[in-house]
Amino acid sequence: MQSNIFAQSSIVQCVILAAGLGSRMMPLTQNTPKPLLRVSGKPILEHIITALPQEIEEVVLVVGYKGEVIREYFGDFYCGKKMTYYEQTHPAAGSGVALLCAKDILQGRFMFLYGDDILGREGLDELTNHQYAVSTYFMENLGRFGSVMQNEDGTMNKIMLGRYNPPEGKSGFAYIGGAVLDTNIFSYVNESNRCDETLLIDLLNAFAKEYEMSVVEQEMWLPIGFPEDIEKAEAVLNGQ
Repeated sequence: MQSNIFAQSSIVQCVILAAGLGSRMMPLTQNTPKPLLRVSGKPILEHIITALPQEIEEVVLVVGYKGEVIREYFGDFYCGKKMTYYEQTHPAAGSGVALLCAKDILQGRFMFLYGDDILGREGLDELTNHQYAVSTYFMENLGRFGSVMQNEDGTMNKIMLGRYNPPEGKSGFAYIGGAVLDTNIFSYVNESNRCDETLLIDLLNAFAKEYEMSVVEQEMWLPIGFPEDIEKAEAVLNGQ
């Protein structure tokens, strides 16, 4: 396993996966792509972009469903950051395929996030302090969320898919998407796994076998998966 202790290169790119159909958010997503649904007065994606570390110079948005609406909203530059767009033509193929869409533009280390999860600024800043890292959030009941298993030294061992959680519930550190990687992640893609909807988890697990991945616990994580999650997120953001 390769160590995390060598000099870090700067992170100037962040990939945000925002191509999903938002089926679970219907009817709210009938005319609006999920990343543009408003939480406390502004789109989910705007919350995410404005919380990015200052060193991020380019946001690479992988869009799909109503992607033209997202392009129109953010344009070519937003909050001082260059905006680059790639289209995932088959959003149902999953997040691993979405990340592959951005492969050709990525250089060196990069951050990646999901376009429907709001994380805090301090937690995202902390990610950049590690050569490679994955975000987690402690939950009393993991439910449908995958859990991050750790080695004795605290680094990531593997991510267990949520469907393997016991039905009575299990506490632990949930995998919440935000990570710092580099382009070596793509060396684990092959013909047998490139169309698998679990590809992203498979890639992260393979990467963690070769490279030390720090586990960074986030203090704030607001996943927007269902309509009722908007009200929950607003309560947190408004300090209720």
